[in-house]
Amino acid sequence: MKDTIRLFLAAILPEALKEKLQEQLQAFEHSHTKFIPKQNLHLTLYFIGNVPLAQLESIKQVVEEIAKHHQPFTLRYAQTEPGPHQRKPRLIWARFEPDAAFESLSKQLTLKLSDQPNPVLKPLPHVTLARFRKDKPAPKDLPVITSEEPLELHVNGIALWQSELASPHPVYTVIDAYPLG
Repeated sequence: MKDTIRLFLAAILPEALKEKLQEQLQAFEHSHTKFIPKQNLHLTLYFIGNVPLAQLESIKQVVEEIAKHHQPFTLRYAQTEPGPHQRKPRLIWARFEPDAAFESLSKQLTLKLSDQPNPVLKPLPHVTLARFRKDKPAPKDLPVITSEEPLELHVNGIALWQSELASPHPVYTVIDAYPLG
Protein backbone atom coordinates (compact mmCIF):
# COMPACT_ATOMS: atom_id res chain seq x y z
CA MET A 1 0.00 0.00 0.00
CA LYS A 2 1.18 3.48 -0.85
CA ASP A 3 2.15 5.47 2.25
CA THR A 4 2.85 8.84 0.62
CA ILE A 5 0.80 11.17 -1.52
CA ARG A 6 1.93 13.98 -3.88
CA LEU A 7 -0.11 17.15 -3.30
CA PHE A 8 -0.49 20.74 -4.42
CA LEU A 9 -2.91 23.60 -3.81
CA ALA A 10 -4.43 25.46 -6.73
CA ALA A 11 -7.43 27.40 -7.94
CA ILE A 12 -9.70 25.58 -10.37
CA LEU A 13 -10.04 27.32 -13.75
CA PRO A 14 -13.42 27.76 -15.42
CA GLU A 15 -13.81 25.86 -18.71
CA ALA A 16 -14.24 29.08 -20.73
CA LEU A 17 -10.88 30.43 -19.53
CA LYS A 18 -9.15 27.11 -20.24
CA GLU A 19 -10.47 27.20 -23.79
CA LYS A 20 -9.36 30.79 -24.39
CA LEU A 21 -5.87 30.05 -23.10
CA GLN A 22 -5.56 26.89 -25.17
CA GLU A 23 -6.58 28.78 -28.33
CA GLN A 24 -3.40 30.83 -27.94
CA LEU A 25 -1.18 27.76 -28.08
CA GLN A 26 -1.29 27.49 -31.88
CA ALA A 27 1.37 30.20 -31.92
CA PHE A 28 3.69 27.91 -29.94
CA GLU A 29 3.43 24.74 -32.07
CA HIS A 30 6.88 23.14 -32.15
CA SER A 31 8.22 19.59 -31.93
CA HIS A 32 9.99 20.43 -28.65
CA THR A 33 6.77 21.64 -26.99
CA LYS A 34 4.66 19.38 -24.76
CA PHE A 35 1.22 20.88 -24.18
CA ILE A 36 -0.54 20.46 -20.84
CA PRO A 37 -3.90 18.66 -21.19
CA LYS A 38 -6.90 20.91 -20.65
CA GLN A 39 -8.06 18.94 -17.60
CA ASN A 40 -4.70 19.59 -15.88
CA LEU A 41 -4.75 23.39 -16.21
CA HIS A 42 -4.83 25.20 -12.84
CA LEU A 43 -3.46 28.24 -11.02
CA THR A 44 -0.93 26.98 -8.48
CA LEU A 45 -1.01 28.50 -5.02
CA TYR A 46 1.53 26.17 -3.41
CA PHE A 47 3.18 22.87 -4.39
CA ILE A 48 3.33 20.70 -1.26
CA GLY A 49 5.09 17.66 -2.76
CA ASN A 50 5.24 14.12 -1.38
CA VAL A 51 3.92 13.79 2.15
CA PRO A 52 3.01 10.82 4.35
CA LEU A 53 -0.60 9.81 3.80
CA ALA A 54 -1.06 10.11 7.57
CA GLN A 55 -0.61 13.91 7.24
CA LEU A 56 -3.46 14.38 4.76
CA GLU A 57 -6.12 15.20 7.37
CA SER A 58 -3.96 17.78 9.13
CA ILE A 59 -3.13 19.41 5.78
CA LYS A 60 -6.85 19.63 5.01
CA GLN A 61 -7.47 21.32 8.37
CA VAL A 62 -4.72 23.89 7.79
CA VAL A 63 -5.99 24.72 4.29
CA GLU A 64 -9.59 25.00 5.48
CA GLU A 65 -8.57 27.40 8.27
CA ILE A 66 -6.48 29.57 5.92
CA ALA A 67 -9.28 29.67 3.34
CA LYS A 68 -11.72 31.03 5.96
CA HIS A 69 -9.48 34.06 6.54
CA HIS A 70 -9.05 35.11 2.89
CA GLN A 71 -11.68 36.76 0.73
CA PRO A 72 -12.31 35.86 -2.93
CA PHE A 73 -10.31 37.93 -5.41
CA THR A 74 -9.97 38.49 -9.15
CA LEU A 75 -6.79 38.14 -11.18
CA ARG A 76 -6.36 40.04 -14.43
CA TYR A 77 -4.65 38.28 -17.33
CA ALA A 78 -1.44 39.96 -18.54
CA GLN A 79 -0.09 37.79 -21.37
CA THR A 80 0.93 34.35 -22.59
CA GLU A 81 4.67 34.02 -23.07
CA PRO A 82 7.73 31.83 -22.69
CA GLY A 83 8.95 31.73 -19.11
CA PRO A 84 10.00 31.97 -16.45
CA HIS A 85 13.04 33.56 -18.14
CA GLN A 86 12.67 34.98 -21.66
CA ARG A 87 16.24 34.10 -22.66
CA LYS A 88 16.12 30.49 -21.43
CA PRO A 89 12.47 29.51 -21.24
CA ARG A 90 11.36 26.16 -19.82
CA LEU A 91 7.67 26.60 -20.43
CA ILE A 92 4.81 28.61 -21.90
CA TRP A 93 2.64 30.28 -19.30
CA ALA A 94 -0.37 32.53 -19.07
CA ARG A 95 0.79 35.19 -16.66
CA PHE A 96 -1.59 37.27 -14.57
CA GLU A 97 -0.95 40.73 -13.11
CA PRO A 98 0.64 40.74 -9.64
CA ASP A 99 -2.06 40.76 -6.99
CA ALA A 100 -1.78 41.41 -3.24
CA ALA A 101 -4.59 38.97 -2.31
CA PHE A 102 -3.01 36.17 -4.37
CA GLU A 103 0.40 36.89 -2.87
CA SER A 104 -0.96 36.91 0.69
CA LEU A 105 -2.81 33.62 0.23
CA SER A 106 0.09 31.89 -1.49
CA LYS A 107 2.59 33.07 1.13
CA GLN A 108 0.43 31.99 4.06
CA LEU A 109 -0.08 28.52 2.56
CA THR A 110 3.66 28.22 1.96
CA LEU A 111 4.62 29.34 5.46
CA LYS A 112 2.11 27.01 7.16
CA LEU A 113 2.75 23.93 5.02
CA SER A 114 6.40 24.07 3.99
CA ASP A 115 8.86 21.81 5.76
CA GLN A 116 11.68 24.20 4.78
CA PRO A 117 12.99 26.59 7.48
CA ASN A 118 13.08 29.50 4.98
CA PRO A 119 10.77 28.70 2.07
CA VAL A 120 10.99 30.71 -1.15
CA LEU A 121 8.23 33.34 -1.14
CA LYS A 122 7.99 34.73 -4.67
CA PRO A 123 4.48 33.87 -5.78
CA LEU A 124 3.64 34.87 -9.35
CA PRO A 125 0.12 34.10 -10.55
CA HIS A 126 0.31 31.99 -13.69
CA VAL A 127 -1.08 28.96 -15.48
CA THR A 128 1.45 26.63 -17.11
CA LEU A 129 0.20 25.79 -20.62
CA ALA A 130 3.16 23.86 -22.06
CA ARG A 131 6.67 22.71 -21.22
CA PHE A 132 9.69 22.39 -23.45
CA ARG A 133 11.44 19.05 -23.69
CA LYS A 134 14.42 18.99 -21.35
CA ASP A 135 16.58 17.07 -23.81
CA LYS A 136 16.15 19.62 -26.65
CA PRO A 137 16.85 23.34 -26.93
CA ALA A 138 13.84 25.61 -26.49
CA PRO A 139 12.49 27.13 -29.71
CA LYS A 140 13.72 30.63 -30.57
CA ASP A 141 11.76 33.80 -31.37
CA LEU A 142 8.64 32.78 -29.52
CA PRO A 143 5.75 35.26 -29.46
CA VAL A 144 4.18 37.12 -26.56
CA ILE A 145 0.41 37.05 -26.80
CA THR A 146 -2.06 39.44 -25.23
CA SER A 147 -5.83 39.36 -25.37
CA GLU A 148 -7.96 42.04 -27.02
CA GLU A 149 -10.75 41.28 -24.55
CA PRO A 150 -10.02 41.50 -20.83
CA LEU A 151 -9.61 38.06 -19.28
CA GLU A 152 -10.12 37.58 -15.57
CA LEU A 153 -9.91 34.69 -13.16
CA HIS A 154 -12.22 34.86 -10.15
CA VAL A 155 -10.56 32.92 -7.35
CA ASN A 156 -13.28 31.82 -4.94
CA GLY A 157 -11.58 28.87 -3.33
CA ILE A 158 -8.60 26.61 -2.82
CA ALA A 159 -8.56 23.08 -4.17
CA LEU A 160 -6.31 20.36 -2.75
CA TRP A 161 -5.07 18.28 -5.68
CA GLN A 162 -3.31 14.94 -5.86
CA SER A 163 -0.67 14.53 -8.56
CA GLU A 164 0.09 11.03 -9.75
CA LEU A 165 3.09 10.85 -12.06
CA ALA A 166 2.24 9.07 -15.29
CA SER A 167 3.14 9.12 -18.98
CA PRO A 168 2.68 11.15 -21.11
CA HIS A 169 1.21 13.51 -18.44
CA PRO A 170 0.59 13.35 -14.71
CA VAL A 171 -2.96 12.66 -13.56
CA TYR A 172 -4.40 15.41 -11.35
CA THR A 173 -7.38 14.78 -9.08
CA VAL A 174 -9.11 17.29 -6.81
CA ILE A 175 -9.31 15.72 -3.35
CA ASP A 176 -11.17 18.54 -1.63
CA ALA A 177 -12.10 22.21 -2.14
CA TYR A 178 -12.36 25.04 0.36
CA PRO A 179 -14.28 28.26 -0.30
CA LEU A 180 -12.56 31.54 0.53
CA GLY A 181 -14.16 33.82 3.12
